[in-house]
Amino acid sequence: MRPDSPASPDQAPPAVRVVLAEDGVLLREGLAGLLGRFGFDVVASVGDADALLAAVAEHEPDLVVTDIRMPPGFTDEGLRAAVRLRGERPGLAVVALSQYVEQSYAADLLDSGGGDRVGYLLKDRVVDVEEFVATLRRVVAGGTVVDPQVVRQLLRRRRDPLSRLSAREREVLALIAEGHSNSAIARALFVSDAAVGKHIGNILAKLDLPPDDDVNRRVLAVLAYLRSRPS
Repeated sequence: MRPDSPASPDQAPPAVRVVLAEDGVLLREGLAGLLGRFGFDVVASVGDADALLAAVAEHEPDLVVTDIRMPPGFTDEGLRAAVRLRGERPGLAVVALSQYVEQSYAADLLDSGGGDRVGYLLKDRVVDVEEFVATLRRVVAGGTVVDPQVVRQLLRRRRDPLSRLSAREREVLALIAEGHSNSAIARALFVSDAAVGKHIGNILAKLDLPPDDDVNRRVLAVLAYLRSRPS
C-alpha cells in the first residue's frame, strides 16, 4: 500500500497520543502504564506545569491528562496550564484530575473551546479502570465529562452571593459601596447606629466572609456587591 493510500477497513485507528502531567512519580508511571495497556500512546510524561506546556508544544498530542496541583506551589498550576492550552488549542482534549474541586479556574476550563473535549474528574471517584478509559475516549471524541461533585460546587459558587440578603441589608451594602460610614448610613436610613452595625454583621455572616479585620471584610462585601450588579 502506498503511504498516501486510504486505510483499509480492517486497519486499527491510530492510537490517541497523550501527554500526561502528574507530579507523583508512582501515580504518573502507573497512569502511563495503564493508558499504554489500553492502546493509548503516551508521548510524554511530565511532573510540572512548565514541562506540560513544553511537551504539548513539542508533541502536539490529541489528549492531555493533567493533575491540578503541581510544583512549585501545589495550588492550581496544572489547571492554569490546562486553561492556557485550551486557549491556544481549542480543539485539544483535556482531562483534569484532582483530589479537590479547585474553583479558581475550573469554570474557565469547562467554558473553554465551547465546552467540547474537556473533562474534570475527582481522583477518589475514579474507581473503575475501564470506565475511566472510556471517559478519556469520550472526551477525545468531542464529549464533556464532569464529576457531579464538581458541578454542584461550581453551581454554588456561581449563585448570586447577595441572594441571602434582605432588602434592608442590600440597602446598607449599597451605601457601604458608596463609601458611607456607619453613622452616615444610619442617618440616610433613619435608623440607629446600633441597627446599622447589626445589619453589617448579618451581611458579613451571610456572605461567608472570613474572620478578619472589619475594614477588609467591608471591602470584600463591596466587591461581592459590585460583581453581582449587572454591567
